Amino acid sequence: MATVRLVHLKAAFRGWTPSPPTAWELLRLPNSSIRAFSSAMSPPSRAIVYDEQGSPDAVCKVKELPPLPIQDSDVCVRMLAAPINPSDINRIEGVYPVRPPVPAVGGYEGIGEVHSVGSAVKGLRPGDWVIPSPPSSGTWQTYLVKEQNVWHRIDKSTPMEYAATITINPLTALRMLEDFVCLKSGDTVVQNGATSIVGQCIIQLARVRGIHSINIIRDRPGADEVKQKLKKLGADEVFTEKQLEVKNLKSLLTDIPEPTVGFNCVGGNAASLVLKFLKHGGTMVTYGGMSKKPITVSTSSFIFKDLSLRGFWLQKWLSSDKSKECRDMIDYLLSLTRSGELKYDMELCPFEEFPTALDKALGKLGSQPKQVIKF
Repeated sequence: MATVRLVHLKAAFRGWTPSPPTAWELLRLPNSSIRAFSSAMSPPSRAIVYDEQGSPDAVCKVKELPPLPIQDSDVCVRMLAAPINPSDINRIEGVYPVRPPVPAVGGYEGIGEVHSVGSAVKGLRPGDWVIPSPPSSGTWQTYLVKEQNVWHRIDKSTPMEYAATITINPLTALRMLEDFVCLKSGDTVVQNGATSIVGQCIIQLARVRGIHSINIIRDRPGADEVKQKLKKLGADEVFTEKQLEVKNLKSLLTDIPEPTVGFNCVGGNAASLVLKFLKHGGTMVTYGGMSKKPITVSTSSFIFKDLSLRGFWLQKWLSSDKSKECRDMIDYLLSLTRSGELKYDMELCPFEEFPTALDKALGKLGSQPKQVIKF
């Protein structure tokens, strides 16, 4: 069986007698096929591990993991940075539709530097910067061994924090702008959750294409400051939910056409506001539900406005053999970060301070920027 070689290697490393493979040993296998023994080994790795599903602050622990063999087609990567995404938290909680078996290492995207490569690896060498593309589980650790086809080399002039976070949120924004309605310069989109990373990316990617954006934010202290910040990114209009408690929302618009498509990541009343803005025949795309409240649609929205409701899940799109297309889009997005045309709020946190970063990501310390672990 494929796990035998790893079990015996661990036995030699730790000095104990091999026993039947555990779930953890199965997890640490770089692949599921039997390959020739390799004498090359990765360094030991420090990792954020959860042995069971549950609240991340209760089940996540820092653990030392033993070295792994580096097979002919493997690449050992020293991780540089990885974000804490809402989907990471959902996987740990056990509520995300697709998640690794436990025990597991957290994280699903990030940036690393090639440490060493197997004898059959071509096109990658030590020192290259790489990201897992499509995203791959287990990025919250100092060293990661996966086959070469997992890794995508990127331009090392890219700011590290953007390279670490480009694959999920910005790619979601790009795909939603391109996949549902044929938008052209002069068109308008509307969205709630505009301060999220996806929201900030939609504003900027729309601006690059000459597309207007109407943005809805929740009522909060300092809302005026938030509005100005989003307008600097390229937002045409920014409204709080309370401002939209009027009978005719479209009377608030001046020179902007009615939106063709809307993006919803909140649900509840915030989703209803997106629907009210849409023009006849418009489409609302839902990609999240932060309020955990359902979407309520009036009968007239379907009959008289002929609105369409769609859903988007990046994981499903990535699983449909989109590897080459995905990497081309990532290179495009990274070029925008290097030119300064795409930016969003993040906070780098040292690996040693992971518990604090996790508390911020969980909302325990109020509204915080995206937390990115720096190894």
